[in-house]
Amino acid sequence: MNYFFEDLELPNMIKTQLTSTSDFKSQRAGYKTSGTATSLHVLRSLRGAMGRRIAVGGKSARRLKAAEAEMTALLDQHTDSQDPHLLALKQEIHHLRTRLLAIPFIDPFDLRYSNRIKIPMPASQAVMFCILDVSGSMDEQKKDTAKRFFILLYMFLTRAYDKIEVVFIRHHTTAIEVDENVFFHSRESGGTIVSSALNLLAQVIRERYALGDWNVYVAQASDGDNWDNDSVTCRELLINSIMPLVQYYAYVEITEGDPQNLWLEYEQVAVRHSHFAMQKIEKQADIYPVFRELFKKQPK
Repeated sequence: MNYFFEDLELPNMIKTQLTSTSDFKSQRAGYKTSGTATSLHVLRSLRGAMGRRIAVGGKSARRLKAAEAEMTALLDQHTDSQDPHLLALKQEIHHLRTRLLAIPFIDPFDLRYSNRIKIPMPASQAVMFCILDVSGSMDEQKKDTAKRFFILLYMFLTRAYDKIEVVFIRHHTTAIEVDENVFFHSRESGGTIVSSALNLLAQVIRERYALGDWNVYVAQASDGDNWDNDSVTCRELLINSIMPLVQYYAYVEITEGDPQNLWLEYEQVAVRHSHFAMQKIEKQADIYPVFRELFKKQPK
């Protein structure tokens, strides 16, 4: 799956500050002297303990080293064991060692705990509208191809994005918002009025996904067969009402022959709006290449 979705993304994703949802990012902010055992920073605590021991016992350690060296020199000279100076050195060495051993290896004062703070981050959330043509001209093979495309899209979205909502719309002469199960399994069919789906799309965007709070995406699959007059209506709906509301619109036409009237009208939308993309699927082997082309990473 990582290989399939490598270098893919939802185009034109922007981060918007949401009014209803606040995102916070945990960030390191140094150390503190109190905290829970799970936040104890062992390395930093040991480093502090070592510095304290050096600071407190440094003078005694240096004197101990010098006294031991002096005593060694006296013993090498076969100085009498009862020599007052040698006895004084032995007593001083014992005192210094006792003093150094009294310095604790680690003290509560040395403990340091990781300090983390939460900083507000701009939140990005997206909604993908999946629009499926289930009219009579979409035979079972075409519907199966369309569903495979949408399954691939759904897997990509849920795997790559934390905050993503998916809205499923099916249409023939009328359009209806459905759940995932109905979208992929219902056998309802009928005539073709594509504008019914676009009108429902615009309505749902206005009612539930306010401009500025959501990144809105649309993926539409159809065989392109539509009433000529309705295809013109679809073009006008897209240019005037829908494209200003969305970040990206991907249209997939599933047909083995020449482009249908819906494709010809949609070409005029693509000329007007750079974030409108069109691709054609003739056979199932085209699904994955078309999917990658539609959702490849854009140059920054």
